[in-house]
Amino acid sequence: MRPLPEKLPLAPGSTLGILGGGQLGRMLSQAASRLGFDVVILDPQPDCPAARVSRAQITAPYDDPDALQALGRLCDVVTFEFENVPAASVETLAEAGALVAPGPTALAVAQDRVDEKTYLNAVGAPTVAFAAVTTLDDLTAAIDALGLPALLKTRREGYDGKGQAWIRDAADAEAAFDAIGRRPAVLEAAAVFQRELSVIAARGRDGAVAVYPLGENVHQNGVLKTTTAPAAVDPATQGRAEQIAAAVLDGLDYIGVMGIELFDMGSGELLVNEVAPRVHNTGHWTQDGCICDQFEQHVRAVVGWPLGPTQAHARVEMTNLLGDEVEQWRTLAAEPNARPHLYGKHDARPGRKMAHVNRIL
Repeated sequence: MRPLPEKLPLAPGSTLGILGGGQLGRMLSQAASRLGFDVVILDPQPDCPAARVSRAQITAPYDDPDALQALGRLCDVVTFEFENVPAASVETLAEAGALVAPGPTALAVAQDRVDEKTYLNAVGAPTVAFAAVTTLDDLTAAIDALGLPALLKTRREGYDGKGQAWIRDAADAEAAFDAIGRRPAVLEAAAVFQRELSVIAARGRDGAVAVYPLGENVHQNGVLKTTTAPAAVDPATQGRAEQIAAAVLDGLDYIGVMGIELFDMGSGELLVNEVAPRVHNTGHWTQDGCICDQFEQHVRAVVGWPLGPTQAHARVEMTNLLGDEVEQWRTLAAEPNARPHLYGKHDARPGRKMAHVNRIL
């Protein structure tokens, strides 16, 4: 076990800063508050969901140097709720002496899909075959190398099915490249998988790693609809997922919770689809299935506390509520085995994640 920085572990009454004020920031803030910490949110949207359950909000862009300095002064440690926060902002906070977790290296790797897949394969976490694409000629060469069908994704940004296009015929290559704005991209070979699994794992400041049971995911229109956990997997598959998680976390000297999406190829083979250096939608089941959920676990890790237990005490089906599905709260409130988690968002746009419900199975 490595020694902690001098001011860690943080005592209750200390202040946690969060870059990002959406639903993940909101649930992190709620977990931190329960442990006795104050929370300050930095988000460009006034009155964001996380700010309404936190001590204060700094309303500014994520790359505003004055806002970052103010956040660093107010907070004993800073984390982030989503991976599209500029890595340079995390570096600015770190250079100013603020404790930041996860660090800028993990964030930078996760922000570029080519860098991410290159890193994963280097630490023994295999992915599908892939090729970097900058031009249409690159795309043509990648199709020749990987075959079709294949999935074209922007190298940076994009989530919930955005910034990607399937190519099923070589004649469709240019249209697919146009569809993602001819931005730098990665072409991924198709994975003929049996199901998608995910693992939520955490690494503490002392190097300890804790891994939750696997979840099984179902998507609709590129957006996660349900996660059921613990998934019906054999011990060898759970063990392989734990090995992958530990390799990824240790290789980045990672602090905090990470979500890792996996393709179950059958016969015990797992391929990593993507990683997210933050708490993750597929880990929401832990709020009602575990003593220490992923949000408390992330707070524990970044403030230097021991990691909490990850065993499941119940099997849970988590369902995302998108857009006006949030109006189901009246029905859900009457379900004896359902626990709704609403995010406090004002505008229920189609496809927008407004809430989730955990059902005890």
